[in-house]
Amino acid sequence: MFAAYAARFDHDQPLNGLELGERPEPEARPGWTTVNVKAASLNHHDLWSLRGVGLGEESLPMILGCDAAGIDEDGNEVVLHSVIGQNGHGVGPNEPRSILTERYQGTFAEKVTVPSWNVLPKPKELSFEEAACLPTAWLTAYRMLFTNAGVRPGDSVLVQGAGGGVATAAIVLGAAAGLRVLATSRDATKRARAVELGAEGAYEPGQRLPRRVDAVIETVGAATWSHSVKSLKPGGTLVISGATSGPNPKATELNRIFFLELKVVGSTMGDRDELEDLLSFCAARGVRPVIDSVLPLDRAREGFEKMAGGDLFGKVVLTV
Repeated sequence: MFAAYAARFDHDQPLNGLELGERPEPEARPGWTTVNVKAASLNHHDLWSLRGVGLGEESLPMILGCDAAGIDEDGNEVVLHSVIGQNGHGVGPNEPRSILTERYQGTFAEKVTVPSWNVLPKPKELSFEEAACLPTAWLTAYRMLFTNAGVRPGDSVLVQGAGGGVATAAIVLGAAAGLRVLATSRDATKRARAVELGAEGAYEPGQRLPRRVDAVIETVGAATWSHSVKSLKPGGTLVISGATSGPNPKATELNRIFFLELKVVGSTMGDRDELEDLLSFCAARGVRPVIDSVLPLDRAREGFEKMAGGDLFGKVVLTV
């Protein structure tokens, strides 16, 4: 079957390790389900895999891709949950949880096999392309907002780095849930797009906001950390799920954190129940993932180049 896969690692030039070509079809195994992939979406995790982060040489070649929607063995339209081994389903009792392609072949292929527990019904309201955007970036944003930030309708939220997959999802989901969303971006076009998606205002990184917020959704890391901390109300919550600009900010703002009793919460992906809730929320409220571009699988390299260069707003989707 045709697939996009990591053939080798290159930390500085990750796309040097990306290959497109034929790979063996997945083998059937008890308790697992094979899905014919209709659409799959790119995540920064795929670039990190090409750098060798979370993946060993012994695992190569590894088909990339964690997110997908498709048709299962019984003809049902389904969405895949990307975290394997959560609650021990479908894997050995001592196997730790992992994101799909850290241990198993991924979704950038004609077929993928996952534990049956990781397969959820796709709402009829969502296309395959839309549904394929949800399991990683959108699920991460959903958990950050509604589980870890604990915000309620009417609360205010700052989303750093509008344009990225998680940040874009947080803007759309927050606005749909009745939150007062502010956003930042270095790019004026992306700031304008954030407002179109429901943000009350969009600002340059580090710019003073019109008011402090109840929570900050942080994926940028070192470059925006100080601004995130300073933007919170006393008792506010900073939720972080990534650090694309680096993990070590120049100023940690510890005095401000303890004096104002701020909360800093780490967040990674989400569980199956949260994905089920997210799918239902999107179907019921008419929320749709923001898609930057849709490409056939044989043009996967173009999608990787867009993501690596930051030249996108929303998700890149590959279709089979």
